Amino acid sequence: MSPDGQRTAPGEVRRGVRLGVDVGSRRVGVARSDAAGILAVPVATLQRGRGDLAALAALAAEHEALEVIVGLPLGLDGREGAAAAAARDYAQQLAAALAPVVVRTVDERLTTVSAQRGLHEAGRSVKSSRSVIDQAAAVVIVQHALDAERASGEPAGAVVEVPA
Repeated sequence: MSPDGQRTAPGEVRRGVRLGVDVGSRRVGVARSDAAGILAVPVATLQRGRGDLAALAALAAEHEALEVIVGLPLGLDGREGAAAAAARDYAQQLAAALAPVVVRTVDERLTTVSAQRGLHEAGRSVKSSRSVIDQAAAVVIVQHALDAERASGEPAGAVVEVPA
């Protein structure tokens, strides 16, 4: 690990639990990694706007999160649309609520599609999966960030600056 604690050798990841957040208009899916950064697992689905930021802060404290990774749903062309702008705004609110815990945004293109495919392959219909699809997407977000860090030696995504 580098002296700043933010870089590792390729093939390694920083130790510590990461929370992953899939922000939707109605629900927020939450997942977490293990402390070794090997595996991501589902945690919860929160109702948006009903104490969700406080619940995420409590989860970050409970799991002693190193960082929180918020999925940024960019378009296939890489541009930010309304959903990405809403996720970025949510990430900024979350960063203010969690400081000094670092919040990062990562490209989450097709994570929901990937999560739906995985649930379908496990024999679950879209209708019966609504309660867990957001958690499954959050798992994909965390796992993608871990894999990217392992490949590059650098944390995935962009740090969300806390407004002054």
